[in-house]
Amino acid sequence: SKRIFKELGGCISGLILVPRFVLTELQQVADSSDDLKRQRGRRGFETVEQLKKTKGIRLEVWDKEQAGKTVDDKLLSLTKALNGKIVTCDFNLNKVASVSNIAVLNVNDLVNALKQISLPGEALKIKIVHLGKDKSQGVGYLEDGTMVVVEDGANEIGQTVSIKVTKNIQTPAGRMIFGKLST
Repeated sequence: SKRIFKELGGCISGLILVPRFVLTELQQVADSSDDLKRQRGRRGFETVEQLKKTKGIRLEVWDKEQAGKTVDDKLLSLTKALNGKIVTCDFNLNKVASVSNIAVLNVNDLVNALKQISLPGEALKIKIVHLGKDKSQGVGYLEDGTMVVVEDGANEIGQTVSIKVTKNIQTPAGRMIFGKLST
C-alpha cells in the first residue's frame, strides 16, 4: 500500500478535498461494534493520513455542508458543483458517478492493474485459510489480497502448500487465481 501512495505522488498531484461529512461517516464506521467495520474505518483514516504525507498532494478538509440525503448524494453534488473528480474504492459510488458524467478514478482498478499476474503453470506457495464455495476447495490470499482458490485444498486449512496455477480471472471485485496442489 505504501508503494501505491508513492506511485500516486507521481500520477496525482494538487489539491484533494475530503468533505467533513465523509470523515464523519468514516468515524462512525471506525467506532462500530463490528470488528470488520471498525478495521475498515481505521484503515480509511490511515489512508487519509498517507495521502497527507504523499509528495505533490495537498489535502484539505471541506467544512461546508452540502445538500443531499446520503453521503454519496452529497459527494456527487459537491463534485459536480466544483467540477471535480471522485477517487473511490466504492463500487456503487463509482458506477453512479460514471452514469452521472462525473470523472471518477476507481482505486480498486488502479490496484488491480498493479497486482502481480500469475500465469497458468506458474508455481506458488499459499497458506490455506478457509474453505471455498465447493467444500473440497481451500482458499488463501496473496500479500496483495488476491484470492487463490485451491482445488482439493480443503484438507490443508492452516497449512502452507505449493500449488500450480490453472486459471487467472478478472472480476469486477478483483482478480482471482485458481490452482491445484502440486505433487
